[in-house]
Amino acid sequence: MPHQDDGQTPAPHTTTTVEQGPFCAARCTCGWRGPARRARSQARTDARNHAGE
Repeated sequence: MPHQDDGQTPAPHTTTTVEQGPFCAARCTCGWRGPARRARSQARTDARNHAGE
């Protein structure tokens, strides 16, 4: 059966970083959560990598 387009485009991933004590984690509006990192720069990299998938 061929794929039928329902006319909806997927929502873009919107990521943020959240402080959790001494850790920082990336989160996305799709429900994805990255691992807690001590380095904020690594949490931001996790977010960029997820949004680019």
